[in-house]
Amino acid sequence: MINKENIVSVEKKYDLQNRHNTYKVIFNVDKVCFIPNNEANTDYQAIQEWISAGNTVIDNGGGE
Repeated sequence: MINKENIVSVEKKYDLQNRHNTYKVIFNVDKVCFIPNNEANTDYQAIQEWISAGNTVIDNGGGE
């Protein structure tokens, strides 16, 4: 499980059909993870807590 206190940034990632399917998470320990957009996933839940604490997710959209 990821530690939400170590999160530096979170970015929404999209598949080829422009559906949001993962989060790219960057940590303060030079680590990057890709977390599925799945409410049952404990890492997804940690991201939601991080967002609830007032942090912002980067969303550049799904492209063309």
